[in-house]
Amino acid sequence: MPHDRLGNEYAADVPYARGAILREAADDLVKLSTAQTHMRARRAAGAPIYQLSGLERRLDARAEDIPLMDDEFASAFHEPQLREVSLAHLGGNPREHDIIVTNRLTAALLVAADVMVRPGANVLGVSPRYSHPAVFRAVAHARGRFEDCIGLAGLRAALDRHEQVDVVFITRLAVSYEILDARELAQIVTLVKERGAATIVDDAGGARVGPAIFDQPKTLELGVDVGATGLDKYGTTGPRVGLLGGRRALLERMRTRAFEMGLEARQMLYPAVIRSIAGYTPERVRERVAATQAVAQALKKRISANRLFETPVTVQIRAEDVLELAMERAGVSRAAIVPYEATAALAMLLLRDHGVMSVHFAGIPPGTAALMVKFLPPETLAAMGGPERFADAIDRSLDTLATMVQDPLAVKSLLLGAAAGAH
Repeated sequence: MPHDRLGNEYAADVPYARGAILREAADDLVKLSTAQTHMRARRAAGAPIYQLSGLERRLDARAEDIPLMDDEFASAFHEPQLREVSLAHLGGNPREHDIIVTNRLTAALLVAADVMVRPGANVLGVSPRYSHPAVFRAVAHARGRFEDCIGLAGLRAALDRHEQVDVVFITRLAVSYEILDARELAQIVTLVKERGAATIVDDAGGARVGPAIFDQPKTLELGVDVGATGLDKYGTTGPRVGLLGGRRALLERMRTRAFEMGLEARQMLYPAVIRSIAGYTPERVRERVAATQAVAQALKKRISANRLFETPVTVQIRAEDVLELAMERAGVSRAAIVPYEATAALAMLLLRDHGVMSVHFAGIPPGTAALMVKFLPPETLAAMGGPERFADAIDRSLDTLATMVQDPLAVKSLLLGAAAGAH
């Protein structure tokens, strides 16, 4: 099993080590409940909450939508336009491709794997760093065998080890927000096709970030079999649904499977989905990246650059660095918590004390242990007071965390709230 930099062994189901406080996903749900308690308390006190997760999960419903907010009516009247705008967004064409909308991106990956991965199949994941846990959970659900690899070189090595490879999941923009460049991405697709394997793209944020920031092809322009993105990510306005597109014959089977398993999105959401896709512009992604980079510059005035991990679209404090920063400020050499718990505590302090809703609370369990700052809406950042104010909130929350790193009971109380005593 891999280890983090401090020697903690990674858990089996996530790419980081769990500790004695946040032992499993059930504890992450309790943590989320605690965060919601703080949100209610802030609202009751008239204190602001700033949605700075970088995600958009709201429902843009309007008065004209209400008469057709019925699954049967919405499907009948909106599906043609939905298909048209979705195929354009993904870079598909109606002669070869079709789309379905699922209730989450995770559901899109699950239904894709259920159709394309047979029991016992060999499945590879290739990305700049590691595949999202939702990918290997989907493969496990389909009873396939999964192996992850990094980049083109890692894929070549994995293909050499396996006589038969059936499906390859490609993630161009990893959970770490490192990206496969266009040339490497094209070579990966070509290599997979030469081996006769099917291709699925987990294009969660890459569907827009790749074309808008890195001048890459749209998802289906990559020449893959199917690809999925989430409409809560980077330039679209929600709702939190998955958009799955690909070859018609595969999509027909996937639509059937989605409806069988209750994975399809509620059709009454279609007007908001159409509005979200049709209103997307690459400029919105670029504005969010610029706001994020401004926060990165402000953080560098407070935190040593070697404690910040930057990609072209994010700034992060990796979990080991969160914990080590707090330890340094406390003047101690040992901590009673693991790095992931330190990040969770930092995120909770940002919310409780400064009203910052970070992406840490957006996934259960989170796909990364880092404190991630990404794709910030400039208007929300301005409402908080700008990049310097956000950076100051992180800095002050690290100071507070420093008072707790040797007190696991204090961290447990912070993260689990009223449930801490029963834990």
